[in-house]
Amino acid sequence: MDLLLKQGSLKQEAESFCYQIVSESDSPKVGVVQSEDEPLRSSVSIKPEGELSRVNFMSSSNKIATFSKKIKRRKYDESYLSFGFTHFENRDVPHAQCILCKKILSNSSLAPSKLRRHLETKHIAYKDKDISFFKQYLDSPENSKPPAPKIVNTDNESATEASYNVSYHIALSGEAHTIGELLIKPCAKDVVMRMFDEQYSKKIDAIQLSNSTVARRIKDLAADIEEELVCRLRICDGFSLQLDESADISGLAVLLVFIRYRFNKSIEEDLLLCESLRSNATGEEIFNCINSFMQKHEIEWKKCVDVCSDASRAVDGKIAEAVTLIKYVAPESTSSHCFFYQHALAVKIMPASLKSVLDQAVHIISYIKARPHQSWALKILCEEMGAQHTALLLNTEVRWLSRGKVLLRLFELRHELLVFMDSAFRLSSCLTNSSWLLRLAYLADIFTKLNEVNLSMQGKNITLFTVFDKISSLLRKLEFWASSVEEENFDCFPTLSDFLTEINSTVDKDICGAIVQHLRGLHSTLLKYFPVTSESNAWVRNPFTVTVKPASLVAQDYESLIDLTSDSQVKQTFSELSLNDFWSSLIHEYPNITGRAVRVLLPFATMHLCETGFSYYAATKTKYRKRLDAAPHMRIRLSNITPNIKRICGKKTQKHCSH
Repeated sequence: MDLLLKQGSLKQEAESFCYQIVSESDSPKVGVVQSEDEPLRSSVSIKPEGELSRVNFMSSSNKIATFSKKIKRRKYDESYLSFGFTHFENRDVPHAQCILCKKILSNSSLAPSKLRRHLETKHIAYKDKDISFFKQYLDSPENSKPPAPKIVNTDNESATEASYNVSYHIALSGEAHTIGELLIKPCAKDVVMRMFDEQYSKKIDAIQLSNSTVARRIKDLAADIEEELVCRLRICDGFSLQLDESADISGLAVLLVFIRYRFNKSIEEDLLLCESLRSNATGEEIFNCINSFMQKHEIEWKKCVDVCSDASRAVDGKIAEAVTLIKYVAPESTSSHCFFYQHALAVKIMPASLKSVLDQAVHIISYIKARPHQSWALKILCEEMGAQHTALLLNTEVRWLSRGKVLLRLFELRHELLVFMDSAFRLSSCLTNSSWLLRLAYLADIFTKLNEVNLSMQGKNITLFTVFDKISSLLRKLEFWASSVEEENFDCFPTLSDFLTEINSTVDKDICGAIVQHLRGLHSTLLKYFPVTSESNAWVRNPFTVTVKPASLVAQDYESLIDLTSDSQVKQTFSELSLNDFWSSLIHEYPNITGRAVRVLLPFATMHLCETGFSYYAATKTKYRKRLDAAPHMRIRLSNITPNIKRICGKKTQKHCSH
């Protein structure tokens, strides 16, 4: 008994000693395969340095084996190609890859029976093909390319990218930051849970969409867009600016600056700067704000071609002062006045008889709209009478709101207003006066036409040529309308013509004279604000109609223009692309003449971008978000550049989803 106990304890000590040595060694674990009846002997091999490298336990039969089971590795054989399979990755321990469906099988599937089964079940149409067919298929160009490595993001990286994407859409929509955690995230979880299962729904929790996180994400996105814009401006040939200043809901002066530049094969428009001016918004401070941005990002002022603003040359204000300072640091730059303002000033002049009708119409509208209970009562009355509309439109002096629509709505609801308005109101008699209604119908028609011209000049990539074309068309129409009215033909004014048919009457000479006087006055006023130019840059509009050297071109540029217009392929491109894209696409083939053409196309014609930008700003920074820093939001909403979210996430040293 004592002998058996000693043998058992000796065996236990030897086994523990074996595992200890093997775990500290770099060699594979080695042990003994023996029966319980065989006595145990140990053999330790010692290196010359005295370090134990391996411990072997041998039985009396000297059988040595490893404790871990040896994994069998299959080799690839060229004959496997007859089943449509090639090897993948390491040739010593390969995987099987089907050359037909690109499916990768494990090393254990490298057996003829398994490969044949895959071919006959998945690709039954190819089961009778010989090995030469598969060799030819494998050597084809589309299969000779190595497979692209598949990069799989971790859960934290995917959650971070998702957080940036959601924050980007929140900024684009102008919604509050809290909408991510209060609405978007719960909705996303519900959708995933219903469409997939609860396991996938729990992964949504890793996406950080708190108020502070979304604000931080939006700043990162705006910084990436700004970085991309600055890189473009450093390599561009020239740019033009559009700037304006306004006050936000918190009383701060906000400066918006847009920039137009050539990039690749197109002319781009983007937001350069959105800045709150903390102190007095003087012209010098506006210039210093823009100049500090230029110096910080190393953008050269000499590239500035033109500055567009709402300040005319006769106006001495802060914007005009800022434009003067910009032209001082950019001597080759010109300045232009927004065509919207000139158009709005031109259409204000009208005869006294028409002006009184306009003022009285505005008074009637204000009498209804200024009293909420009267607006509701008018709505109920219009619904009972089956009117086409149920409310009047409020008149405003803001030029982009249509005065024509305001007057037309008043004229269409004249019968309902006549029933609604109290006879004590002094202007109620106007609605029964046919002469007054004739003038109102004309004003509704003419302001509708003028507003259509105004709308046609709004939008992106509007050039000076576009504006002058619209004004030229309007001038010709005014002459035609005046001559038609003189002949007592009112077909060009549909509202007035329909009203004359309704009352079965004609227009007296006084009203005709006032209409003709108004049309002639509009024509002369528009010519004053938009004088006819010599069209020295007409070659930019259509270079293929030029037969003599333009005065604005030197001999070398004109020779380059001749080469350009003689190219039949370029002529075909001219009919397919817009004017901006056409000249931008030729910058490498004809750099000199194209550079001059692009400088003509760069100046802004209107202040549409600034007006749109302030509308977005007012919708984003409301009275409920007075402390919001809206500059990053404007950078995202008003920019044509899409942020590179993968690049932003790649810069982060910590891959945690909250960073």
